[in-house]
Formats: sequence, structure tokens, C-alpha cells
Amino acid sequence: MTDLLASARLTGLAQAAYIIAGVLFILALAGLSKHETAKRGNVFGMSGMALALAATVVLALRQTSLPGFSSSVPLTVLLIAAPMAVGAVIGIWRARTVEMTGMPELIAMLHSFVGLAAVLVGYNSFLAAGQATGAEASGMESIHAVEVFLGVFIGAVTLTGSAVAYLKLSAKMNSAPLVLPGRHWLNLAVLLVSAGLLVWFVLDDSAAAIVPLAVMTVLALLLGFHLVAAIGGGDMPVVVSMLNSYSGWAAAAAGFMLSNDLLIITGSLVGSSGAILSYIMCKAMNRSFVSVIAGGFGSDGAVTGEARDYGEHREVQANEVAQLLANAKSVVITPGYGMAVAQAQYPVAEMTRKLRERGVDVRFGIHPVAGRLPGHMNVLLAEAKVPYDIVLEMEEINDDFGATDVVLVIGANDTVNPAALEEPGSPIAGMPVLEVWNAKEVIVFKRSMATGYAGVQNPLFFKDNTRMLFGDAKERVEDIVKAV
Repeated sequence: MTDLLASARLTGLAQAAYIIAGVLFILALAGLSKHETAKRGNVFGMSGMALALAATVVLALRQTSLPGFSSSVPLTVLLIAAPMAVGAVIGIWRARTVEMTGMPELIAMLHSFVGLAAVLVGYNSFLAAGQATGAEASGMESIHAVEVFLGVFIGAVTLTGSAVAYLKLSAKMNSAPLVLPGRHWLNLAVLLVSAGLLVWFVLDDSAAAIVPLAVMTVLALLLGFHLVAAIGGGDMPVVVSMLNSYSGWAAAAAGFMLSNDLLIITGSLVGSSGAILSYIMCKAMNRSFVSVIAGGFGSDGAVTGEARDYGEHREVQANEVAQLLANAKSVVITPGYGMAVAQAQYPVAEMTRKLRERGVDVRFGIHPVAGRLPGHMNVLLAEAKVPYDIVLEMEEINDDFGATDVVLVIGANDTVNPAALEEPGSPIAGMPVLEVWNAKEVIVFKRSMATGYAGVQNPLFFKDNTRMLFGDAKERVEDIVKAV
């Protein structure tokens, strides 16, 4: 009786710890909404996770020490500590060695782990529940069967979808969209067949119930692969946030299967915030969320849309740009993925510091989908110690380009393409962009005249007030810093 009472008290304390952890996770999301509070938000998130892990481990140790459990406490400690140690070593190693350009791939890979965990938890929950006992399933058992089925489905879609995103982002797979004949009907067929398998799974109380679960798992894995393979590189930022949402719902499903309130809360927070972020990014691209999931518009860089002759581009040298900047009163820098690839954020920050010391008003204009994941450019600039107050979002800076002396476009392409506003037939027509061409002078840092991920030629490069500075962005910025 004493043991049971102590166990009940410990369970209550664990639930209280879960509630506190849930509040900390909410505070973490709130903190991450602004540059100035992002570090505090990360601290809240880490504290909540540490508290949740500690409560879970203590609860597991107490449970296995009660009469009736065959597991001993030392064995349980070993089974918990060993995988945590392995995961910690791998996580620390990857976090310390990953480049900022590889962050999108790392995030996609981590999402796949969440999906795999949901699949494994689902199968374990099904087998451990003794569903195949031959007894008629009760109402609660039927609900649990639905939880297992949906958890495995969401997890499987997240697993292969995230794996494809990783392969595309790391250039190990062609970024062009995979366009199969009748691809939308194929997706619909998978969903309908899975719905039928769900009915079979819930009604079958024999060992054969694992058959519809296994068939659905294979179909869900194929669906996840196809959904992301059909999305081109131009839509990858939305894909990353979409998979983030999927991983949250997969975690929530695992919480239902394990009757773990904290997993349900945390998964719901991640799932809903990821869905909101995906909606915001789709709005920034003038795309519907459904259309992005169903196909996307990105390509592998091949020119798409109508071929047009925009004239000849003009080139400029680094020393000329340095003189132009030294004589300017206002400068706006619009970075893109090319800055991340060249790791040019540090010389860009140094150039910014020197220009501001000379009295030049320097600001940054960030497009919502610049880079390969949400907030990619903001993180790079924060890493290089660029002041938060001069990093502005697209809607904050767009009206100021007309009064700007010089705009530096560093590694950006589609996000500064006037074809989005000037050419109704363009694949990116209607997409809000940074209207840099309204400035007096525009300098574009690029390695070549190649198109961006959307595969659309950029008429900005041929405008009268635009000049091209070719070469590695980091080297060219360093040349400018020396000449300023």
C-alpha cells in the first residue's frame, strides 16, 4: 500500500513537471518570435525539455521498482542511459560540425527521426496492447486502434518526406519536381485505400490486424516520398516548415498512443506553429498551401517560362563598388542563399560596421523565403553579430527602396525578381518580392548569370541601374572591405 501511495505521489509530481515543461515550451515559442528574445526562448525550451526528461526517467525508474514488474532498476537505468548517451554524443557532434548552409538538411533529417519514432511507437503500442487476443475490442480499445493507425500513418509520411527533403537540400537528389501522370489521383487513391485499411484494422481483433497496419505503412511511406519529391527546389523553405508541422503531429500521435500528456501538448504546439509558419510563407510566395503540397513550382535551375531577351548586363569591379558605398548616404543589403553558400556573413558584417562608422545608414531587407529554411538569413546575420534593429522584414523595407542610394543583392535571385510583378505569365507571377530596382543603384553579387531555384530568368540583372559583380561573394565582399 505504501509503495502504491508513493507511486501515486510520484506520478502526480511528474504530471506537475509536465505542466511546467509545457508552459516553458510555450514561452520558448513566444521568445523565438523576435530576434531580441530568441536566446531566452531557446533557454526556456531547453529547460522545459530537461525537466520533462528528468520527470520521465524518474517515473520510469519508480514504476519498474514496483512489485509485479520483472525489470530491475539497474537494468532500466542502463536501458535508458545507453541510448540517451549515444544520442547526446551524436547530437553534440552534429551541432558542432554542421555548417550554417547545412542547417536545412540537418533539420529535415531530424524531422525524419521524429517520424521513425512515431512509427516504432505505433507498432510497439499495437503489439504491447495485446490487440490480437481474440477478445472483442472494447470502445477504448477501438479508440486506441485509431490512435495507433493514424500515428503510424503520420509518422511514415513524415519519415520518407523528410528523407527526400534532406536529399534534395543536400543536392544528393535532383531538386526538380517529380511529375508522375495523374499524381494527384495517386495521392487520393492512397488516402482512400488507407481509410479502408483503417476500418479493417479497427474491426479485426485477431493477429491478422497487423496486415492492414503493415500495408498502410508501406503506402504511407510511398505517399511521403511522392508528396515531397513532387515539390521543386523553389518551394523547399515551405517544405521544411511543413515537415516541421508533420513531425509535431507525429509526436502528438505518439503521445496519444503512450497516454503521455506532455507529448500531446508538445506535439500540438510544434504541429500548429509549423502549420501557421507554412501558411505565412505560402502567403509570402502568393501560393496556396494545398498547391505547394500537391506539386510546387520549383525546378533544378533550368530556365522555365517564356524565353525573353532582356538585353545585355553590365559588370562592375569591387573597388568601384567600394567607392559607390563610401559616397552613399543609405545602403540596403538583401541577402539570399548564395551568401550562406559562400559563408559571406562575416565579411558582410564587417563591411556593415565600417560603413556605419562612416555615417552611412546601412540596413538589411529579408524576404520571408530567402534561404532554404524559415529565418535562415536572420540566423546567419545574428551569428555574425549584425545588430537586430537594422535587420528588417520585406514589408518593413519595401517602401524605402526609392530613397535608397545603393542596394547590394548578395546571393539572392528569385526574391528580388521583378518578373513576379511585371510578367503575368511568369511561374512566380504574384509572388511578393523585394523591389530593389527602385533604388538609385543596384549591385548584384553572383557567381554567374544562372537562374535561381525557381528556374526563372531575372530581368533585374539587365536594368539600367543594375551592375553585376561576379565571383565568390565572400571574396568580393572582402575586396570591398579592404577598399572602403
